Amino acid sequence: MSLNRVSSLETLTITHPRRDSHASILHATKLTFNPALEPTMDARTISANTIPQWKRIAQVVGTVIYCFLAAGVVFGFAALKPVLKAEGAYHERCSKAVATRLSPTSDNGGGSPLDQIDMCVEMRLNIMFTSAAVGTNVAALPVGAILDRYGPRNTALFGSVSLAIGSLFLAFAQTIFWADAYLVGYLFLALGGPSVFISSFHLSNAFPSRSGLVLSLLTGAFDASSAMFLGYRVLYERSDGTMGPQNFFLGYLIVPVYIALFQLAIMPKESYQTVGQMVVAKVGEDGDATPTEEGPNEHTALLRGDTLVGGNGGIEGSVEEAMDAKIDAQKHRVERSDVAGMLHGLSALQQMKSLWFALICLFTVVQMLRLNYFMATVRTQYTFLLHSEEGAEQLNHFFDIVLPLGGAVAIPFIGHFIDSFSTLAVLSILVISTTAIGILGLIPHSMGAGMANILIFVVYRPFYYTAVSDYCGKVFGFATFGTVYGTLICIAGLGNILQNVLDYIFHKVCHGNPFAINLGLVLVGIVVGIALVAYVRWGVKRRQNEIGEAKFCEDDRTV
Repeated sequence: MSLNRVSSLETLTITHPRRDSHASILHATKLTFNPALEPTMDARTISANTIPQWKRIAQVVGTVIYCFLAAGVVFGFAALKPVLKAEGAYHERCSKAVATRLSPTSDNGGGSPLDQIDMCVEMRLNIMFTSAAVGTNVAALPVGAILDRYGPRNTALFGSVSLAIGSLFLAFAQTIFWADAYLVGYLFLALGGPSVFISSFHLSNAFPSRSGLVLSLLTGAFDASSAMFLGYRVLYERSDGTMGPQNFFLGYLIVPVYIALFQLAIMPKESYQTVGQMVVAKVGEDGDATPTEEGPNEHTALLRGDTLVGGNGGIEGSVEEAMDAKIDAQKHRVERSDVAGMLHGLSALQQMKSLWFALICLFTVVQMLRLNYFMATVRTQYTFLLHSEEGAEQLNHFFDIVLPLGGAVAIPFIGHFIDSFSTLAVLSILVISTTAIGILGLIPHSMGAGMANILIFVVYRPFYYTAVSDYCGKVFGFATFGTVYGTLICIAGLGNILQNVLDYIFHKVCHGNPFAINLGLVLVGIVVGIALVAYVRWGVKRRQNEIGEAKFCEDDRTV
C-alpha cells in the first residue's frame, strides 16, 4: 500500500497593492494535487463566524456537561455492580436456572445451590458489562454513518432517545420478564453514549485556535462520566438502599431530556466548518464568488475576476482586514498542524484504504487493548509484581481515585499542548509515553514504580484519545469524520476481544506473572508507534516538497 496523492492543502496567499507593485488584487488560492477528487464546498456545514461567541461558548459548556452525564457512563459498571447485586439483579432467573439443573442437595463439584446462584449472577452481570463495552465501540461505526448523513443534531437526538430507552429498561428491569432487561437497558446506554459524544467533536471548529482544548474538554468529560455510577453507589449506601435502581434511573431520564432540549434550542443542526472552509466561504461571500465544479485549484482563483472592489474602485477596508485576520490565523494553523487537510476531499473508502488510516487504526487497537487490559488487571498484576496483597490493594485504591481526576487535571495542559505543537510532535510524545508506561509495568518490588506507572497512565489515557480524535479531524476532515472515526473505534473495540486471550495466557500459561504479556505489548506498541511516526514524517516532508514545487510554478507564472 502506498501513500495516496495529497488531495488538497488549504493554504492562502495574499498580495496587497501597498506591498506589491505588480498586484492590485486580493488572492486566495487553494492548492490541489488531485482536482478530480476535490469536492465543492460542503453544504452540510456552517461557519462559526455566523454564530455569536456567547452562543458557541454556551454550546461547548453545555455539551461538556451532557458528555459528563452520559458519554461513557457504562464504564462505571464496577461501582454499579454491587448495587445491582444487592437489589437482586438476575437472582430470580439464576435461581430458576439452577433449580432446573440440580436438586437442592446436589453438588457436582460446583458448590451449594446458593454458591451456584451467586456465580450465575456474577457471570450474567459480567456478560452485561462486556456486551455494553464492546457495543460502545462497535456502535461508533453506525453512529458515525448517521452523523455523516444526518448531521450532529439528529445524531445527538438519536442518542438521547437511546439513553431514555435504556433508563426505562433498567428502571423496570425487575418487572420485565419477556426480555433480559438489564442487558438490553445497558446496551441502549452504551449506544446512546457514543451518539452524543462523537456528534460533539465538530465543536472543535467553533474555536479553531483552541480546537485541542475543546477536544480535551470533551474527552475529559467522557473519562469522568464513569464516576456517575460511583456517585450513585455512594448515594445508595447513604440512603440505606432507599434510592434503588428504579428511582435512580427514572431520575436519570432528566439527562436525555436535557440533551434533546439543548440540541433543539442551542446546538447547530449541521457541523461547524473547518478553518479552511471558513476562509474560502468568506472570500466567496464577500467577493460574490462560486467555486468551479472541480473546486478551486492551483490554476484558478477563488474570486471571479480576481477582485474585491468597493464603491471607490479600491479594496474595501473591512473585507481586507477580515481576510488578513483569517489568512494569518489559517497560515499559523497550517504551519502548526503539519497534517491538516492531508486527505480532505477523498471519500471515506479512499481514506480508509490509505496507510494514514491503517497505521492509526493499528496503533489504536494496540493502545486500547493495553489501556483496558491494565484497567481490568491492575490489582492482580501488582499482587504478583509486589508480592503483596496489601500493596496491590493500596495501588488499586490509588488508581480508583486518580483515574477520574487525572483527566480533569490534565485537560488544560492536553489542549494547550495539542494546540501548540504539530501532530508529528504529539504522536512522538504518545509513543514515548506509552513506552514509559510499559517499562514501569515491568519493574517488580517497587511501590514507587507502580505509583509512577499509574500517574502517567491516567494522564496518558485522555491525552491519547484526544490526540487520535485530533489526528482524524485534521487528516481526514469532518466531511467523512463520522464514518472514518467510527470505523476506527469499531475495529479497536473488536480488538478488545483479545483480552480473553490475554487473560487465558496470564492465568493459565504464565500463572499470574504479567511480565511476558506486558513485555509483548510494549514491544508491539513500540514497533507500531515508530512505524506511524515515521510514515507521518515522510508524508509531511513529501507534501512540503510538493508545496514548494507548486509555489515555484506559481511564482514563475507571476513573473
